[in-house]
Amino acid sequence: MPRYLLDLPPNAAATLPFLEDAFERRAPLAVEIGFGNGAALVALAQAHPHWNCIGVDVYRPGFGALMLACEREEVRNVRIVDGNALDLLECLPNAALRRIDVFFPDPWPKARHHKRRLVDAAFAAQAAACLAPGGYLRLATDSADYAEQMQQVLGAEQTLAGGLSPRPAERPVTPFEAKALAQGRRIVDLAYCKAASV
Repeated sequence: MPRYLLDLPPNAAATLPFLEDAFERRAPLAVEIGFGNGAALVALAQAHPHWNCIGVDVYRPGFGALMLACEREEVRNVRIVDGNALDLLECLPNAALRRIDVFFPDPWPKARHHKRRLVDAAFAAQAAACLAPGGYLRLATDSADYAEQMQQVLGAEQTLAGGLSPRPAERPVTPFEAKALAQGRRIVDLAYCKAASV
């Protein structure tokens, strides 16, 4: 746990130097929000060994699965933040991230709970601010309603361009996704790029 778990400093100015110390190097930074059992984050880290990869989640059983996978696969470029995704993004300086991945966030399917969804206009603005020019926000969901909301709020963010995307080859099929497919639900992948001129 001490190797992987990060307790971030409270201000943005200290965050990048802190992360460089934690990873023992300066490198492009990627974040996966809600990494679950960690399979996609490990795949990301393996596909980009020259990146520093952070997973943020509050589901502690997933921390153990992720750490065990990193040990088993000898992945050294992953760290974990135990906490709220927006809190993490807010403590990062602008243009700090090469990529943000959000795969299968809780869809909060009841209409009265939609306000709890992660991907809303505030998230879109914060994610766009954190992405470096040319950086990517990638998302996936099995909820048609949530996919529509994601496209609406992300399409309205002027610094992001994108939409429907093929499923990335490096994203493994997680147990959650396999269950959704078995139940006949369609998986929607989205990708948005931060404008290079920003």
